Amino acid sequence: MVIVSWIILGLVAGVIAKILLPGRDPGGLIGTTLTGIVGAFLGGWISTRFLDHPISKDPFDFATWVAAIGGSLILLIVYRLFFGNSRDRR
Repeated sequence: MVIVSWIILGLVAGVIAKILLPGRDPGGLIGTTLTGIVGAFLGGWISTRFLDHPISKDPFDFATWVAAIGGSLILLIVYRLFFGNSRDRR
């Protein structure tokens, strides 16, 4: 059950990040979920390593959500820096 809650956290965090940073990104449902999950790991690592604020293992903790959304935003920004709007290229 814990894994399902983390997948849902990743999906919601990815969707919120895409809403906060609109544009043409690849993915769909699976890409958004993966962006959110990887973003949650990235945000948790940044929070623990540089902000000295360890993230709770509880997926319903507010700091966990902030870290997941922040990490997802970072992933989207890095993707756009490297690939730009790849859907516009023909």
